[in-house]
Amino acid sequence: MHDDTSLTVGRVKRVLEERIRPSIHSASVPLQVEIHELPGEPIAPAEGLALDYTAGSVGAPWGPAWGTTWFKLTGRVPSEWAGRKVEALIDLGFDVNMTGFQCEALAYRPGGTGSDPIPVKSINPRNQWVPIVETAAGDEPVELYLEAASNPVLLDYHPFLPTQEGDILTSSKEPLYRARRMDLAVFEQEVFDLALDLEVLFELQAELPATSPRRMRILQAMDDALDVLDLQHIVATASDARARLAEVLAAPAEASAHRISAVGHAHIDSAWLWPVRETIRKVARTTSSMTALLEEQSEFRYGMSSAQQYAWIKEHRPEVWERVKAAVAEGRFLPLGGMWVESDTVMPTGESLVRQFSQGQRFFEREFGIRSKGVWLPDSFGYSPALPQLMRRAGFEWFFTQKISWNQQNVFPHHSFLWEGIDGSQVFTHFPSMDTYNSQLSGMEVAKAARQFKENRVSSRSIAPVGWGDGGGGTTREMTGKAERLRDLEGSAQVVWEHPDDFFDAARAELPHPAVWVGELYLELHRGTLTSQHATKALHRWAEHALIEAELWAATDTVRTGAAYPQAEFDRLWQTVLLHEFHDILPGTSIAWVHREAVAVLTDVLSDAQDIAGAARRSLAGEGDRELRFEPTSVGRAGGQGHALGAAFLPEATPAAVSLSQEDDGWRLENELVSVRVSADGLIVSAVDKASGREAVTAGKAANLFQLHQDFPNMWDAWDIDRYYRNSVDDLTAVTSIEATMVGTVAKIVVVRPFSESTITQTILLAPGSRTVLLRNEIDWHETEKLLKLAFPLDIQAAHTEAETQFGYQSRVTHTNTSWEAAKFETSMHRFVLVREQDFGVALVNDSIYGYDTSREVSDDAVTTTVRLSLLRAPRFPDPDTDHGHHEIEVGFVIGADAEIATAEGIRINALPTVVRGAREVEPLVSVRGEGIVVSAVKLADDGSGDVIVRVYEALGRRTAGELTVGFEHHGVREVSLIEDDIEDARTGGDLRLRPFEVRTLRIAR
Repeated sequence: MHDDTSLTVGRVKRVLEERIRPSIHSASVPLQVEIHELPGEPIAPAEGLALDYTAGSVGAPWGPAWGTTWFKLTGRVPSEWAGRKVEALIDLGFDVNMTGFQCEALAYRPGGTGSDPIPVKSINPRNQWVPIVETAAGDEPVELYLEAASNPVLLDYHPFLPTQEGDILTSSKEPLYRARRMDLAVFEQEVFDLALDLEVLFELQAELPATSPRRMRILQAMDDALDVLDLQHIVATASDARARLAEVLAAPAEASAHRISAVGHAHIDSAWLWPVRETIRKVARTTSSMTALLEEQSEFRYGMSSAQQYAWIKEHRPEVWERVKAAVAEGRFLPLGGMWVESDTVMPTGESLVRQFSQGQRFFEREFGIRSKGVWLPDSFGYSPALPQLMRRAGFEWFFTQKISWNQQNVFPHHSFLWEGIDGSQVFTHFPSMDTYNSQLSGMEVAKAARQFKENRVSSRSIAPVGWGDGGGGTTREMTGKAERLRDLEGSAQVVWEHPDDFFDAARAELPHPAVWVGELYLELHRGTLTSQHATKALHRWAEHALIEAELWAATDTVRTGAAYPQAEFDRLWQTVLLHEFHDILPGTSIAWVHREAVAVLTDVLSDAQDIAGAARRSLAGEGDRELRFEPTSVGRAGGQGHALGAAFLPEATPAAVSLSQEDDGWRLENELVSVRVSADGLIVSAVDKASGREAVTAGKAANLFQLHQDFPNMWDAWDIDRYYRNSVDDLTAVTSIEATMVGTVAKIVVVRPFSESTITQTILLAPGSRTVLLRNEIDWHETEKLLKLAFPLDIQAAHTEAETQFGYQSRVTHTNTSWEAAKFETSMHRFVLVREQDFGVALVNDSIYGYDTSREVSDDAVTTTVRLSLLRAPRFPDPDTDHGHHEIEVGFVIGADAEIATAEGIRINALPTVVRGAREVEPLVSVRGEGIVVSAVKLADDGSGDVIVRVYEALGRRTAGELTVGFEHHGVREVSLIEDDIEDARTGGDLRLRPFEVRTLRIAR
């Protein structure tokens, strides 16, 4: 007997594609088409249905970039279709390869007199049908309205081509699409089921061993089915063909089969290759489809994260919101993640991550009466080592992502494991072993999930998020049909729809002693996201700190004077900041429209926060002429510790303690702590800590050196920096002018550097009593595909760098002994990076940047550790003019630093004091004593009780003890969770005993 495997495979593939699938809809008739193209922004659905429509036609061009076209479709079900299931088939001009990245629509039915339109479902490339009637009577009238969005295809098949289509201000006004079909059609259920039967078996056999008995029987059954299928009478013979497949589809899975917990999913980026306003509509379209599918499929479960997206539905699509609420109440539409958005976790401050959790959980509890048990972040670009503690202290039990499967170099060794953070906290974590968050439940994906699962020896289950994302419409009926067939099928993993909570409970039970991964989950890809779109990053950083300060002064004003605390305004402003922490906004990987709006919106947030803080300071200071310095941090200033978190009258001026003198062909800047020499071309060639006599800059080298690289990654322009960028570099040493002066008690040198198409104006400053040389950089940037670095070659033999992260710092080795270390050639920091030996160190602090790299150079008489800060990039996709324009970046070169000094200087450069004229000093609400203890926030409680919330953390990586002193009448201090919930066995009182990097949240009852 001959092996006819290849013939069977080819036969099934062709018959399925060319005969069976086209027969799922048999008879069809065209609908009458009318259109109305909006001249501007989208309108409410009720307004859309009331528009004046003009005659249209299939095949006519429609939809300029970012436009909205309303289609009115009318007709009648033919009388001869009585008893049949009828659907509308709508092809707006789709390219099925670009699902989620092109035109899409939401279908509505009229709601009757005085009623809102009824949303039906979304229309997408892989989901082109709309239900009309389950069992036709014949001659029913049909009236449908489509709100169609003509979003341009920006990703295309080659995702790196610069385009001006990414902003409505520069996009083309020419129509982009031509509809191909707008018909009524008969849906043939038996043909649909036959297609799924064959597809599941066809994909399964491809994953089985070539000559396995199971594969042979499947091939034979498919041959038998096609033998009885009349290709000219598909509908009439589909049942006979299905009967030939029944036996192989009924064979149960092996007892040891891997178990896949499927959850319906549609990863919808809150902005990316479309603006926020379009995401609002994408969410409404997708949730309309998913609530409809939940009604049809009793086993199906759909999960959606991001409280922001639920809030958008509630505000903008109340008719969809009611369906979502009902499905959540049934336990089948699953709010996931407990965060405001699926944020970046590397760059936001600790306070921002706290607010992601508190705002997300408060919304879910307020609207649905539930809390999320886990954090759901499938697509963010790496994960901070501070996260495990923050998740656990916010009450979460598990963490889910899959992005680390994108690593360029190293394969992550676990799928279910404990992730341990910088403080020792651990959270149970799972990566889906099929390496996707957009599963189609294909045979390849299902087999891969079982084959790749790293814990196969001791565990049997993984998660599969199932559905098309980003406007692709979510889970389809084809996917739920596949899941039904894969529930218990020989040769396959078992698939069951399941809440992630249930999966994590079962997985944890199977793994009583899971493997532990310690430290950051570094993504070996997308390293450029630490630098792209500096204006967005800078404004976000400034807005974060402004809001934290505004809360401090507003809380102080409420307690001291009885002023109203603007909780609702703080919620609004924080929610705006949190939205812009989404993992394609803050990382700088969205279209120009998104970042143009982000800059405008974050500028407004910054202004509003400053207004709140300013009003509170004026109220606290009272009417008077004496100058008070309001100090918004707990680290104070040199010679001014008493000002921390309060305000004191300015002391009498002290004599200048800085000298500025010409030396050789440059200048020397000197105060009581440091002595710095600046060369004639504006470079720092010497930086001495006077107490120790240590030189910070390697002899013969220059710090504060700007370096320019070609920056053209292999893929994903705004996302990636590839290692080979280092192969060529231009040192920017040319100077057009340099001027040295004293400004009061401060030494100042201004250097102007032209290069390529751009200019840097740098001001070098040294103040009395400071060991920080402040480098104030104004950059007029007009480069293309370039990366700007600022280099500091340090005469320090450092085994590690210590880079600030949320509520602490993370250590990274400076060598590349292993492939894991070599892959970290661009890494993250917050406000400082510290390089030190046992008794001497240098810190670099900043007000708006996040990326840095480190290298080591060994010579006969020195080991040089060079740290370079990443300032600006100029990728051309998806924003062809990324970062062009004016930027202000402050960097501090801290000479003679340890972790305490680095932490304090990093905080100070980001939270400056404010001088206000008034009549009275302001005692702080709280003060802390204890080495390494930092106050992160002082605010009023989210619940409106008026209690004061204080968050502290240990910043130096040591065990410490200290005390919190309360400066107002109160009824006790007790510890609460990160999101202000009561906790069991809460510690009480102001005694502070903290583990390394421990975060504690204290509630002071008023």
